[in-house]
Amino acid sequence: MERGRGEDFCDDMRGVDPDRAITELRRLLPANVLAGLTCLDPWRASLAILQTSSIAAAAFAIAWTHFEPWIVIAAVALIGTQQHALFVLAHDAAHYRLFETRSINEFFGRLFGTLGAIPVGSYRVIHRLHHNNLYGEADPDIALHAGYPRGSGYLVRKLAQDLVGLNAWKNFAYFFGHPAINDATRQPRRPLDDTSAVLRAAARRDRSAVIAAHLAVPALLLLAGGPVTLGKYLVLWIVPLVTVVQPILRLRAICEHGAVVDKSSPLTAARTNVVGPLARLVLFPHHVNYHVEHHLFPAVPHYRLPQLHHELARRGITAGAEMRPLADTLRRVFAPRGSLTAPD
Repeated sequence: MERGRGEDFCDDMRGVDPDRAITELRRLLPANVLAGLTCLDPWRASLAILQTSSIAAAAFAIAWTHFEPWIVIAAVALIGTQQHALFVLAHDAAHYRLFETRSINEFFGRLFGTLGAIPVGSYRVIHRLHHNNLYGEADPDIALHAGYPRGSGYLVRKLAQDLVGLNAWKNFAYFFGHPAINDATRQPRRPLDDTSAVLRAAARRDRSAVIAAHLAVPALLLLAGGPVTLGKYLVLWIVPLVTVVQPILRLRAICEHGAVVDKSSPLTAARTNVVGPLARLVLFPHHVNYHVEHHLFPAVPHYRLPQLHHELARRGITAGAEMRPLADTLRRVFAPRGSLTAPD
């Protein structure tokens, strides 16, 4: 979506057709088609919010009133998947694609971000750099998804560490704007270097608000209900955030961008994964599996990504793109180190 300097999420047209100028590339999708695809529907956004929040609230309520070990374990796992789904909705809000009315978009984006201890303003700063510099030096996500495959043992160890909460602090540091380290130059990437003053100020405000909320809620629960109430909240909401959500975030990011051999184009530097119902619940809620399409046209809201996928395929635009069944992707990202040397 085009915005002011330092605020834009650019349509990534690298490599779609090297003989066309960007103005011509945009015509690959007629203006009326693109207008329909980028049109926001508040009812569909509201339905997505209702779906995710209802599942999370039901699991939370059942476990709260039946605080038995197996119920709690199942609830923590399910709540974690829905916390991740709320983050995906916050991601849409970071792109300004949840609701057309800016105040409503920002309210829900900040709400879902705060629930997940993620300041959406800060995430917007980082995420636009990822979009506008995919696999470039300024891409802040390279430290997470580059270099794969690294061997199944390496990735299994990382996911296991995530699942027990050992790496949660790194993810939260990332979302709060702490620069990742470039493995090649050992220099930090600074997420605020290519950002408007407006977004910088919003990022600072959101970081402060999220910290305040996560200090205030436990304090209020302790005062209102005592240690038992606080303990239930910590187990049912904070534990999934620092355990279940963490391997989901890592594995999804690697499935979206890891184990690729051509980083020159969003068609091959990002990946669309063909998934079934279970993978949609756990890894790819709200059509986030359509990642090539999202990088090509980030102004398209999540509920229109399947339509965009079919439109691009029908016109031959995504011929040769990284689009695989999830099982194939997993074989690639868990493959031995150095086993991928050329496109297949």
